[in-house]
Amino acid sequence: MIYFCHDLSRWRQRAWKTLESYLPHGKPGKPRVDDRTVISGILHVLKTGCRWRDVPPANGPPTTIYNRYNRCSQRRIWPRIFEKIAARRSRSRRAFHRQQPCQGAPLGGCFKKGEFAEAIGRSRGGRTSKIPALADDRGSPVAFALTPGNVADITMAARLLGAVARPKRLLADKAYDADSLRKWLKQRKVKAVVPSTASRRTPYPLDSRAYKRRNLIERMFCKLKNWRRLATRDDRDAHNYLSGLALAAKLIAWI
Repeated sequence: MIYFCHDLSRWRQRAWKTLESYLPHGKPGKPRVDDRTVISGILHVLKTGCRWRDVPPANGPPTTIYNRYNRCSQRRIWPRIFEKIAARRSRSRRAFHRQQPCQGAPLGGCFKKGEFAEAIGRSRGGRTSKIPALADDRGSPVAFALTPGNVADITMAARLLGAVARPKRLLADKAYDADSLRKWLKQRKVKAVVPSTASRRTPYPLDSRAYKRRNLIERMFCKLKNWRRLATRDDRDAHNYLSGLALAAKLIAWI
């Protein structure tokens, strides 16, 4: 137990040192509350799903913590940090694609166009969102996005693949069995490990042994769902929700 606590402390120091190097510094204005204290409060809210006003006093004023999180989200600081860390550390030979639905928060009297703009759409499960994501061959997230729940799964596949280094294989489920995507992958010399749908008269050959490793991205989503505020999408604002995903993804995979 003594060794475990010692190792955990060293991990926290190393994690903070990695994250700190990407944070903005030297901003004008009055002295800021310590970044490490504020980020600890942000992570507490994301993990437990509590209200911002219920953040432990040791993490600073709740208004300061929320404002720092919100302002950085609007400037895309958290997603950009995730992109830099993932690009630097990822050494992927395979890519795993999946789209995970998450329940949207009730929006009261918002108009439909407002819901769609915040990546919330009406599907069979009600107001929902989807998280198209790519993971590498170790199950670490390398790219993700946010779409309304009524958008087809395959829509974001090419965009996400175009944003990362070209993998050798793409593992995905039957929702991605489309001739257009297969042709796009073939042109880029990426092997498609995607099972054919039942409607195909002549199914494409499938590397069953490689396809078994697709469970890595399922396990990645299970880790993300351990963060209560992400599992239930308590953030109505799409920028804030994506920032929460970026922070959680960094901690579970890259730091």
